[in-house]
Amino acid sequence: MTVTKPSTLNASALEIQWTKEPKQVPAPGSPEITSLKATTDHMITVSWTSAKGWENPKLVPYGPLSLMPSANVIHYATGCFEGMKVYRGFDGRLRLHRPLYNCNRMLSSAERISLPGFEPEELLKLIHKLCAIEAPRWLPKDKTGSMLYIRPTLIGTDSSLGLRVPEEALLYIFLIHWPSLNPTTAPIDDNTKNGIRLLASTESTVRAWPGGTGAAKVAANYGPTIQAQGEARRLGYDQILWLFGPDRQITEAGSANVFVIWRTSTGGLQMVTPPLDERKIILAGGTRRSILELSRKMFVGSPANKDAEKVEVLESGITMSDIVWAVDDESLVAVFVVGTAAWVQPVAEIMFDGRTIRLPLGIVPHVSLLKAKLESIVYGKEASPWGEVIDESE
Repeated sequence: MTVTKPSTLNASALEIQWTKEPKQVPAPGSPEITSLKATTDHMITVSWTSAKGWENPKLVPYGPLSLMPSANVIHYATGCFEGMKVYRGFDGRLRLHRPLYNCNRMLSSAERISLPGFEPEELLKLIHKLCAIEAPRWLPKDKTGSMLYIRPTLIGTDSSLGLRVPEEALLYIFLIHWPSLNPTTAPIDDNTKNGIRLLASTESTVRAWPGGTGAAKVAANYGPTIQAQGEARRLGYDQILWLFGPDRQITEAGSANVFVIWRTSTGGLQMVTPPLDERKIILAGGTRRSILELSRKMFVGSPANKDAEKVEVLESGITMSDIVWAVDDESLVAVFVVGTAAWVQPVAEIMFDGRTIRLPLGIVPHVSLLKAKLESIVYGKEASPWGEVIDESE
């Protein structure tokens, strides 16, 4: 008896079904874009079963998914995703920024919630294909400096209501216009108008905990944060600063990683971000990784920019007591957040335990230099192995 081995994910087997009703590309800043509903014409779907493995990928018109009411993902949150961007460079070329990192991370997230494995390189090929197909209309060459957000998603679709490893799953990828991050329109004074404002979480509210799923990009991490985020917005803040433990350790801001620059007792500068340790309460952000590597290249040793002071770059715990002490001591230089959606944003204010903590802006050039450097790389102004060019000639 011959046993058939389940099929692996194979991007080269992509089947194409073109849309018969192309959408109108929305104008920049339109309500459709700001409401995050401006998806492109097509998406890619790939079904999986435990018996047969991965089916052939399909490019289909963007539209509803078909799920049974008892589908695993609906009841037990067996869903994970990634967040990436495709950029139209100033040289007219399409680029992804270190995309294999995201594909590998998505595999780790899938394994954490017992979803099927796949070859990250094959997922990346599918992302390339979708971007190459959609870009001519949605990211044309004359729209240099623009971008689309990429959302690869994997969900358990098994119709059994049993709490078990899903025997069916669906991988899908779609693209959407993503507006730039801007602070809320709440009244702010001159000290805060150029940075975002954060509301520190209370001791009774946590985003992640040791042994949980905080280091994975799974759907279950995000729904429970919406209530706190909504309260922050109601009070005029941009996001929640997520703290953990009795010593109020800083973990993330919204879904972004946090960096602090302060001056030490010996007069030198330190750039610090919370570590990715065995507790696994912080997501290993791709932008975080790039900022750390750029900082060590630009500011450690002999700084590449003559206006930028040398900096010691550390991955170490930061508590709110550290922030308060540094502000009162006037040794705090900058706080900023980084992420695919957030990009690189200075923080102007933190509300913590009833105290409004005003943070300095623009004292040193390091944050703006990092942001400019990263933008130069993703938009192709500067050659870098991090920028992966998409072939649009296929």
